[in-house]
Amino acid sequence: MIMQSFILLVVYLLVLLALAYPMGLYLAKVGESLPIPGLGWLAKVEQWLYRLLGVNAQTAMGWKHYAFSLLIFNTLGVVFVYVMQRVQVWLPLNPQALANVSPDSAFNTAISFASNTNWQGYSGEGTMSYLTQMLALTGQNFFSAATGLAVAYALIRGFTGHGCATIGNFWVDVTRTTLYVLLPLSFVFAIFLMGQGVIQNFSSYQDVHLMDPVTYTQPKMGAAGQVLHDAQGQPLMERLTATTQTLAMGPVASQEAIKMLGTNGGGFFNANSAHPYENPTSLANFFQMLAIFIIPAGLCFAFGRMVGDMRQGWAILGAMTIIFTVLTLVVLSVEQQAHPALQALGVDQSAHALQSGGNMEGKETRFGISASALFAAITTAASCGAVNAMHDSFMPLGGLIPLVFIELGEVVFGGVGSGLYGMLIFAILAVFIAGLMVGRTPEYLGKKIQSFEMKMTSITILITPTLVLVGTALAVMFDVGKMGIANPGAHGFSEILYAFSSAANNNGSAFAGLSVNTPFYNTLLGLIMWFGRFAMIVPILAIAGALAAKKRLPTTTGTMPTHGLLFIALLIGTVVLVGVLNYVPALALGPIVEHLQLFAR
Repeated sequence: MIMQSFILLVVYLLVLLALAYPMGLYLAKVGESLPIPGLGWLAKVEQWLYRLLGVNAQTAMGWKHYAFSLLIFNTLGVVFVYVMQRVQVWLPLNPQALANVSPDSAFNTAISFASNTNWQGYSGEGTMSYLTQMLALTGQNFFSAATGLAVAYALIRGFTGHGCATIGNFWVDVTRTTLYVLLPLSFVFAIFLMGQGVIQNFSSYQDVHLMDPVTYTQPKMGAAGQVLHDAQGQPLMERLTATTQTLAMGPVASQEAIKMLGTNGGGFFNANSAHPYENPTSLANFFQMLAIFIIPAGLCFAFGRMVGDMRQGWAILGAMTIIFTVLTLVVLSVEQQAHPALQALGVDQSAHALQSGGNMEGKETRFGISASALFAAITTAASCGAVNAMHDSFMPLGGLIPLVFIELGEVVFGGVGSGLYGMLIFAILAVFIAGLMVGRTPEYLGKKIQSFEMKMTSITILITPTLVLVGTALAVMFDVGKMGIANPGAHGFSEILYAFSSAANNNGSAFAGLSVNTPFYNTLLGLIMWFGRFAMIVPILAIAGALAAKKRLPTTTGTMPTHGLLFIALLIGTVVLVGVLNYVPALALGPIVEHLQLFAR
């Protein structure tokens, strides 16, 4: 089983690399506003959109203007998604007559989808109408991913600029990335998914007859809808038999495609990518994993092409791949172990046929442990909340790895755009540390790294740990936070820590044992998602503006090479030490303590 996991990981990385290189060259053309072969007809659509918006595509922006435009665009997106949820009962394409979403849940969801987090505290098929899913949520899937790409391009221009005061035009960047990258890729991928069995329709939910009736018990209800009790105050139970099942329908493939390609996450269905209508086959599962990483990996090559040195792109990709491989091997091996608590129950005493294959609890049986654990590593290394297994059911150390991937800042490939610009911030910090060690003013790609850049870098790196740890502290301090815990103790703490880590780093996956669809969590997590996204983007744009204004220095014998193994090692060390050290005490109270308790029995 471990060998199977290793082979799957190797095949995945080889296919990813083969696809990422041409993707990177394509992304570089989009970022440099070059003509795209075969898509020249889209240029007319692009120009029409500029006229509609009143945008002069030839006018470049300073970083403050760029940041202001970005914030206005995303704020309008939040307002639109909020309003759509609050009035969906009166809108068309709602065959189930689903009610309006509550104010706190609508607030949380609006920020979640605008910030590329796609955290969902609700069941999609029981809450959102088809129109809300398609127009509001899927629309923001495109725009939030385009925003991340735009910021990555702006930061790259900061390195390539030579004494200029501009970093590009936000409206041009978000338009071109949507038209030339996200829409075409999503169209092709959606067709592939439909070919695999992902549904795409506007049908009402279907009631189907079960081949084998299911018998179950539930509390007995009175005429007024209250639970009836016996003389001792215990709830009365009744035995029922179900002969039918309701199957949810909807336009799933179109949302599933951009959900993966835009590293958005979330799901049309509550079961997410474990649902057979979202992820029907092993081939679909493999390509969904590729779709999550294809643009983040391609951006490394786009970075190398745009700065004029492909070795720089290889160095960034190398650091990402090494960290990803090491941590992924841990979760793959840990989940192959038998769960001691299940073994102690004697659930499978006949040669341990089930548990000898590993920890199957919470895994999708169609994909098995290897594909489920690899999916968990990929979706948390990227800023993507899609899941095909229940992270809450992983072994303590197996759950630790997705948590660590998120807390690294999701720079190990990371989200669309956000992974690259996050890793470049760590690269700036790495060369600054190297400069301190040799007593030389640090440089990166010919640009001096001075006090302003380091102040902005410090803000960028510290903002998410602050949000995570303060949010977790507030949740465990107040009863409204502790009420959502279904598993008291170390695991319950891990659930809270995971929720705030996921929100602040714009991931969106969860240890779903925590009940978060409450006014407290919806409001607090919503605010953290907003600041986790945009309080990081603004200082990054400030760095881009400062770098663009500097002239590029010639390479000398004293310049530290930033494309070799030494720099890759320094970058990995910076990411691991700075990214994880902030969280070590919290991790010790959660998954590490749980691991020690589990294996001490």
